[in-house]
Amino acid sequence: MTEFADMRTVYGETLIKLGDENPNIVVVGADTTDSLKTKPFGKKFPNRFFNVGIAEANLVTMAAGLANEGKIPFASTYAAFLPGRCVDQIRNAIAYPSRNGKNGLNVKMVVSHGGLSVGPDGGSHQQLEDIAIMRVIPNVKVFVPSDTVAVEKLTQLFAQIYGPCYMRLARSKTPVIHSKEQEFKIGKGIVLRDGSDCTITACGIVVGIALEAADLLKQEGISCRVIDMFSIKPIDSELLEKAARETGGIVTCEEHNVMAGFGSAVAETVSETYPVPVKRIGTKDQFGESARDGEIPLLFEKHGITSIHISNAVKAIRSQTR
Repeated sequence: MTEFADMRTVYGETLIKLGDENPNIVVVGADTTDSLKTKPFGKKFPNRFFNVGIAEANLVTMAAGLANEGKIPFASTYAAFLPGRCVDQIRNAIAYPSRNGKNGLNVKMVVSHGGLSVGPDGGSHQQLEDIAIMRVIPNVKVFVPSDTVAVEKLTQLFAQIYGPCYMRLARSKTPVIHSKEQEFKIGKGIVLRDGSDCTITACGIVVGIALEAADLLKQEGISCRVIDMFSIKPIDSELLEKAARETGGIVTCEEHNVMAGFGSAVAETVSETYPVPVKRIGTKDQFGESARDGEIPLLFEKHGITSIHISNAVKAIRSQTR
């Protein structure tokens, strides 16, 4: 039976562990600390926890100030609000400054409620533009983990490396894909399944859908390589070039607008290293819409983010390259 777990809970628990280890770890929230599961950190370390209220620009600038004084701030709220309400502050207060000769300030921006799976919160809160926004800001690293194992490992990595990081978590519980022993490296994807006929690469909760698509295609005698590309910036150009050379085509899948998102990052990379057909699965320049939790699969289907759509994209690429 597939195990499901909550990314936000694991994020909050990991912050407490990091807080025990490093007194410079601080947490900043914007009236969503209950939802982001960071409030327990505040109960344990009240002098290292700051809730600024519904003031996301202040969230970012306060985090920047703390980083400028040598702290390691984790700033968290919903993706609709960060980056949604404070791109200017992210760009100019976090990414642009230098400290001790290092580019950007050491702020970790970790958000939840990204993508269509926000469901009941509707189109205004279903952030489908954040990857595009954040990956074009210099000095900012961008990550979209597929499960709680990735969340824990990446949160720990953020505390160890210098510089601005952005990570998007899911609202709903997600299937556990990785083993506890899996190693995560900045700028390196993970091959979940090998294959020779085409590559499917995904990020976030749709990695599970990519694996389902590979299972469907296997029944038809089509062998697909599946890559979890949790590190979107920097992206694993070496792994993508290898996949392009060995499988002849790539299908990307994301819970995001296909314009300027993860699929675009893959297409840009492959076009410069080893051009092959790339088909992108994601929302097609549209906003989301309300859906009850039980209806979220229907919302994904409406926007073409399903294993069937991925399977059809793989078949279309194979028909092109034969």
